[in-house]
Amino acid sequence: MDADAILDDGLLIAGGKILAGRSAKRESTRVAAVRRALLDEPTHAAEVREALDRLGPSRLLVIGISEEMVRRALANIGLPPPSRVMSIEEFASPRQMRKAVRIRRTEGKHVIPAPTLEVRKSFAGYPVDPLRVFLKAKARKRAPGRFVEKSVVRPTWSALGRFYIEDVVLAAIAGRAAVETAGVARVYRVRVDADEAGVSFELSLGVVYGHVIRETAAAVRRRVTEVVEHMTALTCRKVDVIVTRILPTVSGEGRLWNEGINTTR
Repeated sequence: MDADAILDDGLLIAGGKILAGRSAKRESTRVAAVRRALLDEPTHAAEVREALDRLGPSRLLVIGISEEMVRRALANIGLPPPSRVMSIEEFASPRQMRKAVRIRRTEGKHVIPAPTLEVRKSFAGYPVDPLRVFLKAKARKRAPGRFVEKSVVRPTWSALGRFYIEDVVLAAIAGRAAVETAGVARVYRVRVDADEAGVSFELSLGVVYGHVIRETAAAVRRRVTEVVEHMTALTCRKVDVIVTRILPTVSGEGRLWNEGINTTR
């Protein structure tokens, strides 16, 4: 069936975007994750219902581990029971289902039906990997098949645990990325502001004489964002660059890393 929107584990997704909700995969315990998926919290349910009212989908696909779970989630947002119930056996072979169970048990990985860029907004600080799935066209349609991007995450309540990154580590990563950018002679200070939505940086640095300040600052922003997101899985929300000095050309340009860098929050 062609659905206009998807409700999966507490998230309302449509058009490849997360419109409302909070993922059950972010909860710290399995019990809390189940309650989140059931839309048991009134504010969460209201947020999802309001987004549905604005969207006005003609078909809503609700994904759950049981029919009862789906019915309860729909009831919590004031919607009637599903008009059609489909089992996983209609879409996956026994071999595919065994593989999915094995991956969940051994690696703690789950799939969210939304692109990685969207999922990272809600999963800052969590490893999020892209997954491209090829959807075959229906036999009665002549349109070709297409690739759909989904995301693979490891929930907080996974037995594999989670990791934490100290601000001083984030500052060191950002500082190293900046000083390795062409035109940067030295990094003097890195301010870090990290929260659930991601991390922001303010870097004070010196630029080598002769380099265009605006272009160098833009290159630093791009480089810091790229390196931080790649190394930490955090969403880099903002990178502010302040050029405090113009320095003469020196030997080892771009490599003068101040190991005693002043890191503040």
